[in-house]
Amino acid sequence: MQERIKKEYDADPEHRKQIVIYGKNGHAEVLGLVGQTEGTAIVIERPEDIDQLDFSRDISLYSQTTKSLDGFHRIVEYIQQHISPDATFMYYDTICRNVSNRLQKISEFAAEHDVVLFVCGRKSSNGRVLYNECLKRNPRCYMIEAASEVDLNWLLDCNSVGICGATSTPKWLMEECKIRIEELLGSHE
Repeated sequence: MQERIKKEYDADPEHRKQIVIYGKNGHAEVLGLVGQTEGTAIVIERPEDIDQLDFSRDISLYSQTTKSLDGFHRIVEYIQQHISPDATFMYYDTICRNVSNRLQKISEFAAEHDVVLFVCGRKSSNGRVLYNECLKRNPRCYMIEAASEVDLNWLLDCNSVGICGATSTPKWLMEECKIRIEELLGSHE
């Protein structure tokens, strides 16, 4: 995607076109994309930030790979409705389907359990997106990086514990968490 943005930026030497990135300001991926435009790209964190755009000028919209599809489509729709007939609008859906397709499923999973352990690196963007979706549905959702972080107090007074993770979380790590839960509950009885 960086290559595509750089090519588009270089093809417009007078920089009449607005290159817009739907993403989180300061995120490494977004910083890399903005860097391809010598810092001129406009970053929109949420659909409500769209008023930064000049709808009389051409717009090219890209997205951070971990942003929500729904938010992206709301931005596309808004721009299509408001852009001047004299301006062009191009958009590139670069959202990672591994994350967006899992949002509904992970939300349902979180609702099915009393406690959810979400296993992932704390710096994982897709992990944070998925964890926050779990947390919306279940306030007893805990993000952990290792089995050693499992707290017995989380497990008390619950009938079911769900374990899930980010797209990159290895299955063996979730298995270790399962074993740790069994150890803690076995020693508690």
